[in-house]
Formats: sequence, structure tokens, C-alpha cells
Amino acid sequence: MTGVETVVITTTERDATVISLHGEIDEDHAPTLAGALARAVSGGLPRTVVDLSGTGFVDSSVLHALLDAQRAHTAAGVALVLAGPLHTAVRRLFEVTGASTVFRTADSLAAAVTC
Repeated sequence: MTGVETVVITTTERDATVISLHGEIDEDHAPTLAGALARAVSGGLPRTVVDLSGTGFVDSSVLHALLDAQRAHTAAGVALVLAGPLHTAVRRLFEVTGASTVFRTADSLAAAVTC
């Protein structure tokens, strides 16, 4: 994604922590994402939404961070929802690895914060 700054932004919307990803998120950015996810699960809100609509690429380190977060969220009784729409490369990573069946997903951020 040439010209797009890589960013992990955390906000709150309704009763959800929203973590928005922008740019190409890879192993250099996975620790930032993992930290945001860890803070979200302990933040006291009943839902964490990871908005993937702003990224056209994530690698396996991001998938690993999301899988770890899914386990932590489940243990804490906090819902973790991935919001799209997903770009082709991101969707393909989830499909090829079988991870698409592990996560609750929504077609948009608006749908994710209410599901």
C-alpha cells in the first residue's frame, strides 16, 4: 500500500474497544497490535472489534496475535469480532489457514459493534 502510513489506532465506540488497522501490517507492527489487544481484553468493555477494512495486507504474525487474543478474550468472557470488508489478500490468509472459522466476523464496523 504505497503512500499509506501503517497505523494501529484504538478507540471506543458504544460498548466496544475498536482497534483499527491501516496500511500493511506485518511482523514489525504485530507487537503493537498484540499490546492493543491485551489492553482491550483487560479494559472492562464486553466487546473488542478489530477493524481490518483499512489494511490490504497482514502476515502470519498478525494472525498469530489475533489467535492469541481470541484465546485471551474467550477466557475473559469478552467477545472479539473482526470487521471488514476484508481486502482479498487478508481474506485469503484467513481462508487458507482455516482461521476464518475461529473468529466472529462482521461485514462492517457498524455491524461489528452491535453483534
